[in-house]
Amino acid sequence: MTVLRRLRFVLIAVLVVAGAGVPAMTLVPTPTRRIAAPAGPDDRLAEAGRYVSVAADCGGCHTAPGGRPFAGGLAVASPIGNIYSTNITPDRETGIGGYSLDDFDRAVRHGITPAGGTLYPAMPYPSYARLTDEDVAALYAYFMKAVAPAHADNRPTEIRWPLSMRWPLTLWRKAFAPAPGDRPFDAGRYPDPVVARGAYLVQGPGHCGTCHTPRALTLQERGLDEASPAYLAGGSVIDGWVAVNLRGNAADGLGTWSAEDIVATLRTGRNDGRAVIGAPMQGVVLHSTQTMTDDDLKAIAVYLKTLGPAASTSSSSFKADGRTAQDLAAGREDGRAAQLYLDNCAACHRTSGKGAGRSFPALAGNTTVLAANPASLIRLVLAGGAMASTLTAPSNLGMPGFGWRLSDEETAELVGFVRRSWGNDASPVKASEVAAVRRAIERTSTTPSP
Repeated sequence: MTVLRRLRFVLIAVLVVAGAGVPAMTLVPTPTRRIAAPAGPDDRLAEAGRYVSVAADCGGCHTAPGGRPFAGGLAVASPIGNIYSTNITPDRETGIGGYSLDDFDRAVRHGITPAGGTLYPAMPYPSYARLTDEDVAALYAYFMKAVAPAHADNRPTEIRWPLSMRWPLTLWRKAFAPAPGDRPFDAGRYPDPVVARGAYLVQGPGHCGTCHTPRALTLQERGLDEASPAYLAGGSVIDGWVAVNLRGNAADGLGTWSAEDIVATLRTGRNDGRAVIGAPMQGVVLHSTQTMTDDDLKAIAVYLKTLGPAASTSSSSFKADGRTAQDLAAGREDGRAAQLYLDNCAACHRTSGKGAGRSFPALAGNTTVLAANPASLIRLVLAGGAMASTLTAPSNLGMPGFGWRLSDEETAELVGFVRRSWGNDASPVKASEVAAVRRAIERTSTTPSP
């Protein structure tokens, strides 16, 4: 079922439930727990809030390209139309300057507007519900005291009726988001304080599950923490890129990664030969993780390494095998696929499939190559990509796209070859899968910028 059909299904289901008059789904105001404003110097509290905003990547969504910081206007694409991020500067007319601390808390942690409406869950309040009272208060101080107000009207969504109706969102929130009375985050569940800190950052401000956790038919995440075996098991497809499995699966997860590999990826956007992050995650590294503390990045990595393998639908595996490298080096080309690899890929990724350190990632044992959904790899072959230019790794080396000269059938052969060589063992790729990714790329490239 496509996402659009899912959304229609959800809307119909909500209307049926509402018509049935289920008491738990009434549109009565939702009470929330009041939090106390902490004492202390405003500048120290605001600086603490600035760091929380970095960990939560608030600017990544609430700052449009070329726009004022936090003034909103960034288009969040959905199958039913664009949703535009809102102005969260302290401007009193168009921003949040009139919000009390409780108004701010209800919006951030519970998705409830001051008027009692519900925010679209493009705002990841199911994850932000884990934020501690102290971090919410600090975040409020930062936005009210240290962010420059910007007068910028909020743009309406481009979602057509009846999917544009907002009241069903309240029913969705009450059914699937954490209840406002729930305890935000219980560090006592984790005996190791480093793991506890990492769990908090991943589940709460980092909202990693928003993209990396699969969703149910009704679009809620299948888990908000490690209590669910589906948590962080791989999820959304964003602009043609697949949000990868962050659990301990050996082939398509982080099972063979060290904590140092994870830290390097979050700091620089790449690591020593294992991976280079794709476009959607590049923004997270650029605006958020690259400026987080070493201790916090280590805590994130340590927590992720505690997660066992997911019950993945992928049958992929990897066991190093040198036969492909020997054949390619000797000029033995078994079919068109090997020829395509030598013509288009071997110069950088080598006939060994081992790449070149931090410059060109290895294809042998690569988690993206072995993913159940090959969309990211197809997209890279068709459209290419460039590394993020980070503070500690500024070289934005790029890979050219080959979609202009490779047909869907040739691309499928090439990607399939990479997925079954050097010990890689992943499912074959169909030309129809390539065609679908090509169409998605064309739609994205012809969509006007907001």
